[in-house]
Amino acid sequence: MKTDPNARYAKSHEWVRMEGDEAVVGISDHAQSQLSDLVYVELPSVGKTFKQGETFGVVESVKAASDVYMPMGGTITAVNEALQDEPGLINQDAFAAWLIKFKPSDPAQFELLMDMAAYDTFVASEAH
Repeated sequence: MKTDPNARYAKSHEWVRMEGDEAVVGISDHAQSQLSDLVYVELPSVGKTFKQGETFGVVESVKAASDVYMPMGGTITAVNEALQDEPGLINQDAFAAWLIKFKPSDPAQFELLMDMAAYDTFVASEAH
């Protein structure tokens, strides 16, 4: 399982990375491997605001559909349009194939998410 040391992780398996005052979100490498071949991604409109924990989109694979949740509250500033035509990009590299970018409403929420080591431990505990 690949992880990004600069990212923080939610228990719902999203990663978030701060890039200046903007946050970038995707699903973790663990999540994409559990879902297997992704065939569809539904993303929100730019300008839409979500609270932490709210569903902002859906990823569908040949095995299942899964909601994607906001790891932090904020307003969507960009969506990864490439995923509309090629959702499998997430399977190739879960950290390069981001889903959304947003302006956090409370940047302090970032520090409350799991770091890489805590996420690795969390994933291992879920496997048992």
